[in-house]
Amino acid sequence: MAAVDRIGALGRVLALGLSVAFGPWLGGSAAAQDPELAFFRIATGGVNGTYYPIGAIIGNAISSPVGSRPCSEGGSCGVPNLIAAAVSSHGSVANVDAIQKGDIESGFAQADVVHDAYFGEGAFAGREPMRKLRVIANLYAERMQLVARKGLGITGVRDLVGKRVSLDEPGSGTLLMNRLLLGAFELSEADLVVEYLKPGPASSLMQRGELDAFIIVAGVPTNVVADMLAQRVAELVPIDGDAVDSILAKHPFIARSPIPAGTYRRDAPAIPTIGVGAQWVVAEDVPEERVYAICRALWNDATRVLLDGGHPTGKMIQVATALDGVDIPLHPGAERCYADLKAGR
Repeated sequence: MAAVDRIGALGRVLALGLSVAFGPWLGGSAAAQDPELAFFRIATGGVNGTYYPIGAIIGNAISSPVGSRPCSEGGSCGVPNLIAAAVSSHGSVANVDAIQKGDIESGFAQADVVHDAYFGEGAFAGREPMRKLRVIANLYAERMQLVARKGLGITGVRDLVGKRVSLDEPGSGTLLMNRLLLGAFELSEADLVVEYLKPGPASSLMQRGELDAFIIVAGVPTNVVADMLAQRVAELVPIDGDAVDSILAKHPFIARSPIPAGTYRRDAPAIPTIGVGAQWVVAEDVPEERVYAICRALWNDATRVLLDGGHPTGKMIQVATALDGVDIPLHPGAERCYADLKAGR
C-alpha cells in the first residue's frame, strides 16, 4: 500500500474507532450527535521512532472530548470537542504528501523536507510545489544516529562500504538525509548491501547478526537505540569531517548537532553528528479558530507537564524555539496564537 493510502486508511479506521470509543459518552454516534465534534489526526512515523510517542502525547494534550472534566477541575486542558490522535506512517515525505492531498489534517516532518516540498526543491524538484502546507510549530532537533553492530570495526561512514545497512523506508525523511550523507562521503547505495526498514525491524535483524548498521534521524534519546546500546549489541558512530562541512554548506536546515554527553549512558561522551528541526505541519484549509485553539493548548501549562514527564524529547519542545527554522508560512491560526502569546494575551 502506498504511503499516502496507508495514512488515509489508518485515519479512516482511527476516526471510526474513536467514534465508537467515545460514542457511549455521547449516547450514540459522536459525529451525528454533536456536529461541533472534530477529529484531528497527526501523521507521525514508525512506532519505534520519536515522532509517534511525541504525537501521542500532543494528541492527548490537545484533546478534550465531550464529557471531560473542565481544566479548572483537573480535567483536560485541550480544545473543547476535539479528539486528536497520532497515526503511524512512513515518515516526513509521506506526511507532507498526505497533507497536500487532503488525506490527513496534520503531521510531523523534518524542516528540510517541509522547505523542499513547499518550494518544489531538492527531492521534490520537478513536482508541483506543495502550497497547502502551513506550520504550527518547530518542535525539537532531530539527530542523525549511526548505530553499528559491535566488533565490525565501523568507526565512520566510509566503513559502511560492503556492509548490510538499513537506511529506513521510502517516504521517510531519514532516507533522504541518508542519501545526502552517502553522497557527501562519495558513496552510493550501490556501495552497501541496503535494507529499507524502520528502526524496530532493523534492530531485530541486528540482534540476530543479520544487519551491520542502521541510521535513524530522530529526537534523542530514541528508545530503539537506547535498547541496542543497553544490550551492548551496538555502538554509536560519529558523523563528522570535511564531508559533513559540504552537507552544511549546501543545506541550511541541517546543522552540527552533537548527541549530548550522558544521553544514553551516564558516562558517555558527546557524539559528533548532524541534525535538523522537526516541524508540526498542518493543511491550510483547517479552520483558523481550530488551529489557534490547538496552538494555545500546545503551549499551556498542563501540556508542559505532559511533555516534560511523557518523553525525554518532550522537554526540548519549547515555545521559545517554536519558530526556529520556519521559512514557509505559519497557519493563520498559529500566527495569531504567537502574536497573542508574545503580547501576553
